[in-house]
Amino acid sequence: MARPVKIGVLALQGAFAEHLAVLRQLGVEGVTVRLPEQLEGVSGLIIPGGESTTMRKLIDRWGLRDPILDLARSGAPIFGTCAGMIVLAKNIVDGDEPVLPLLDVSVRRNAFGRQLDSFEADIDVPMLGDAPVHGVFIRAPIVEHVGADVDVLARLDDGRPVAVRQRNIIATAFHPELAGETRFHRLVTTMASEHEDPAEGAGRRRHPTRREVGPR
Repeated sequence: MARPVKIGVLALQGAFAEHLAVLRQLGVEGVTVRLPEQLEGVSGLIIPGGESTTMRKLIDRWGLRDPILDLARSGAPIFGTCAGMIVLAKNIVDGDEPVLPLLDVSVRRNAFGRQLDSFEADIDVPMLGDAPVHGVFIRAPIVEHVGADVDVLARLDDGRPVAVRQRNIIATAFHPELAGETRFHRLVTTMASEHEDPAEGAGRRRHPTRREVGPR
């Protein structure tokens, strides 16, 4: 029998409390992660929004880089929002070295301007159903390039990608958790359950929730 699913939330800096609140709303155990040993027993990890440069420093200060990479390599889902997308990107256009290069995308930080330029938008995410996802963009990054193995889950009206997935790694340029949106967290929870017990439910496919969404 699979063990109960626990989802870690990286709690070094940024908007981690809101992610924990969404997990509680879904009846999922959320675990704050500040030290490597707190990753023990988690079935997935959320990397919240915040300040990516500060996150980089704290990830290295507390020795979290290799344990998170090991968790991702095991197949556990990793979900990054806003700064979390930057942390997961293989290429950061404005010069910084990658932190956790798990997602074959190039991102540009603060692509929409300063805090005053923050906005909200309804975004079509076909993978998550017909109703649009409401997202909050705060000093948000944008995806400028996606690799061949990356699915674009959602785009703005101008065609720029704002939600992507590569196997067990998911990232959004926006904050669904600040808008009361739960569907991305439900997806991560489903993926975590399948990681714990791949024979459960949908068969033995590695990621049965995956679906190609639109052109790359």
